[in-house]
Amino acid sequence: MFDAYLANWLVLVAVFAAAVVSPGPDFVMSVRNSLLHGRRAGIFTALGFALGVLVHASYAVLGIGALIQHSLILFSIIKYAGAGYLIYIGIQALRSQGASAAAVEMSLKDGAHMPKSDWSSLRDGFLTNLLNPKATLFFVALFTQIIDPSMPLAIKALFGLTCGVMVGLWFSLVAVLMAQPGVRRRYLALSAKIDKVLGVLLIGFGVKVALSRA
Repeated sequence: MFDAYLANWLVLVAVFAAAVVSPGPDFVMSVRNSLLHGRRAGIFTALGFALGVLVHASYAVLGIGALIQHSLILFSIIKYAGAGYLIYIGIQALRSQGASAAAVEMSLKDGAHMPKSDWSSLRDGFLTNLLNPKATLFFVALFTQIIDPSMPLAIKALFGLTCGVMVGLWFSLVAVLMAQPGVRRRYLALSAKIDKVLGVLLIGFGVKVALSRA
C-alpha cells in the first residue's frame, strides 16, 4: 500500500529536511539550551520540537489547519502568543550574565540538582515550535500539496510521524554537537556575549512573527 505513496513521501522528506536545517527560532532555542544546560537539556528540547511538529501535522492532516489559515482571529491568537513567548525568552537571554564553569558542569549531571529540568527543556521546545505561526502555515501548505484527502489515515499519520522524527533527530544531533567539551569551553569564555546575540535573535524572530500577515 505504501508503494503508491512513496513518491509523495520522498518529496515530503526532501522539502521538510530543507526547512528543518534552516536557522529559525527552534535552532536558536536548541543551541542556547544545549550550550547552557548540556546535552540532556538539548535532547529534551528537541523532543519538545518533535511534539510541536506532531501537533502541527495532526491538525494539517485533519483539515483544521485550513481553518486557521483562513481565520484572521485564530491566526492572530497564535501569532501574538508565539511572538510574546519568543520575545520573553529573548529578554531573559539579554539579561543573562553568562554561565560559570561550575554551573554548566552541574547542569550536565543527571539528578535532582539539575538547574534546567527535563520538563522545562521539553516545554521550551514544545512552545517555541507550537506557537510559531509560520510553522502552522508551512504545514498547511506542504500537506495540502503532498497529502491527498483520499489517502488512508495510516499513511497520513506516517507522513506526520516522519516530520516529528526528523525534527527530533536533527535537533538531538545539534544538542550532542553543542554539548561537546570543546564547544562548551569556548562557550564559557564567551557565554555572556553569546546569550546577548541569541537574545537579540529570539527577539528578532518574535518581532518578525508579530509583524507577519495571514
